[in-house]
Amino acid sequence: MARGHQKFQSQQKNAKKQAEIKKSKGHDQKAAAKAALVYTCTVCRTQMPDPKTFKQHFESKHPKSPMPPELAGVEV
Repeated sequence: MARGHQKFQSQQKNAKKQAEIKKSKGHDQKAAAKAALVYTCTVCRTQMPDPKTFKQHFESKHPKSPMPPELAGVEV
């Protein structure tokens, strides 16, 4: 076991190493994926990444519901 000054140095070195690992890891995939889901279905509250997917979803899942105004000019 390390004692005294050697233990302190080891702790400092380990803390620095852990900080570098945490800093390099940085990118959170769940947060990025959640940020990409910007369109929300008004009927079932499902989130979609783009208007094309949103329109396809709406036409297949909710054919009897009126089309939302944000999907009026979207090409499929």
